[in-house]
Amino acid sequence: MNVTLAQISPKLNRSNLDEILRIIELHKSSSDLIVFPELSLNGYSLQDKLSEDAWRLEELDALKDASKEIDIVVGGAIREANSFVNAALYFCEGKLLSKHNKVHLPNYGMFEEARYFEAGNFFESFKVRDTKVSMLVCEDLWHKSVHEELIKENPDLIIALVASPARGFSDDGLDIEKQWQTIIKTVASECKANLVFVNRVGFEDGLGFWGGSCIVNANAEIVEKLPHYEVVTKTFKLGE
Repeated sequence: MNVTLAQISPKLNRSNLDEILRIIELHKSSSDLIVFPELSLNGYSLQDKLSEDAWRLEELDALKDASKEIDIVVGGAIREANSFVNAALYFCEGKLLSKHNKVHLPNYGMFEEARYFEAGNFFESFKVRDTKVSMLVCEDLWHKSVHEELIKENPDLIIALVASPARGFSDDGLDIEKQWQTIIKTVASECKANLVFVNRVGFEDGLGFWGGSCIVNANAEIVEKLPHYEVVTKTFKLGE
């Protein structure tokens, strides 16, 4: 399977859908799956713009159409009946195959997601041809209970959509990256699964996002990695 990691810098408006479709068009002939970061359809610091910029699923038919040629995973603020959710969406063969609503919404320090979004309440796996897939959004992976759920689900592939700001600078690197790498290596090893981690880059309201998107194999080895702070979209052979 060829997997494209789309480490992009979403704008804080609805123009991201057009850019996402442009990137998909560039990779559809050479990749089987393309993965974008958390809230890639919207930008991260939505706050009071949420009611204006959140998407209804029926507004994303262009992604359904594009998924007839390549599987697409994208993050977005989605408007539901009486609430908004921070969701990971998997489009495949012209339809929305799966939707995971972020369960653990951070509400501390620089984060205030629980003020704006309604939390999801379950995790699930789904089959894509012969591959069992689980999707998670950022903070979900920081909870041991989620690791336990994933072990029960026993996926072949874990997809993590992330919007992680840079923090904890030290002489030997970025502390938050070290913490993330420990988590994703642990999860990949526990589940004996490949893990695709896609983090955004760019700046919003004083937050700088560091990127470092990567692929971790079932032996907890980072086998592919993108650079810090740069917009990069690159395709890798999963499992090699």
